[in-house]
Amino acid sequence: MAHGKIRYWAAAKEAAGLAEEPFDAVTLDELMTKITTDREELARIVRRCSFLVDGHPVGRRAHDTVVLAEGATVEVLPPFAGG
Repeated sequence: MAHGKIRYWAAAKEAAGLAEEPFDAVTLDELMTKITTDREELARIVRRCSFLVDGHPVGRRAHDTVVLAEGATVEVLPPFAGG
């Protein structure tokens, strides 16, 4: 199990009620399950988010295939508009 931190941005930050928190998880899928349990608004938002793991985009990879390294930083990025 990896220990790391998850950072929330914009609407995800508002829904989580904090900017970052520590985590213990093996995969991104496990982490998403843990952070959205009993947090309906955050669950709704993260379904539309993109993710960076240690600065690398997850893209379309299945979250259960994204293994988190010890000390990983996961960024939760809601969709944004503008240009």
